[in-house]
Amino acid sequence: MRGSARVAHSDAPAITEAEDADAAATTLVEAAAEAGALAKAFAETRLWIFDLDNTLYPAECNLFAQIDQRMSGFIQKLLGLDHAAARKVQKDLYYHYGTTLAGLMAEYGVKPEEFMDYVHDIDLAPVSPMPELDAAIARLEGRKFIFTNGSARHAERVAAKLGVLDRFDGIFDIAAGNYVPKPKPESFGAFMRYCEGGDCKAAMFEDLPHNLEAAHALGIKTVLVRSDYLDHPSQHALAAATALPPYIHYETDDLTRFLDSIAAN
Repeated sequence: MRGSARVAHSDAPAITEAEDADAAATTLVEAAAEAGALAKAFAETRLWIFDLDNTLYPAECNLFAQIDQRMSGFIQKLLGLDHAAARKVQKDLYYHYGTTLAGLMAEYGVKPEEFMDYVHDIDLAPVSPMPELDAAIARLEGRKFIFTNGSARHAERVAAKLGVLDRFDGIFDIAAGNYVPKPKPESFGAFMRYCEGGDCKAAMFEDLPHNLEAAHALGIKTVLVRSDYLDHPSQHALAAATALPPYIHYETDDLTRFLDSIAAN
């Protein structure tokens, strides 16, 4: 089960009303069966871990594109490069170190607070309240955390704009992890200590496949939140694959719908 239940719609004109009704009924039965299977699969989960960017909010908000551009802009000013050269440096650091910030700290001694304040100074106008997502998260039994390679302030602003901030028991950001980013095992270890996860049954929702690989190694149930924003080699590799790798248990392109299915009785 890939956990995303996409329903195809046909434009063929020859479908009769009865056939259309039968097809709709079949779709409802299939959706109910999937919801039941997901509810059973996550029945014992009591620790819910959510990435922020392109996961809690839809990638079409394009917030991370703003952050991405500001990271390149920071490097332009820092190193005196043109945009193209700065962008190449940024991506090289990102792919090698896990985050651009980790690379800038290691290679250029950048102070993390200065970088985070600069890159997260973005326009949140594209983000709208998502009451359905808020209700879906509220129905999950157990504790809920945001686990992000960004800053807590950025996560708080975005989650508040979405209308879901009060649903979370805490935010574990890059500073809380001593600036060691996902997917490094040290980051996950620090997070589990922070939330006192222990042997608690956990599930993680994330848009970057390689971050889920580290979660899977800890016995966490993994859900890939797919989007059209492909920025990392692991995303491009998965897009070209014909099946999910074993470290991704489920995928969805609609987080709210997936969470509603989990909470189905």
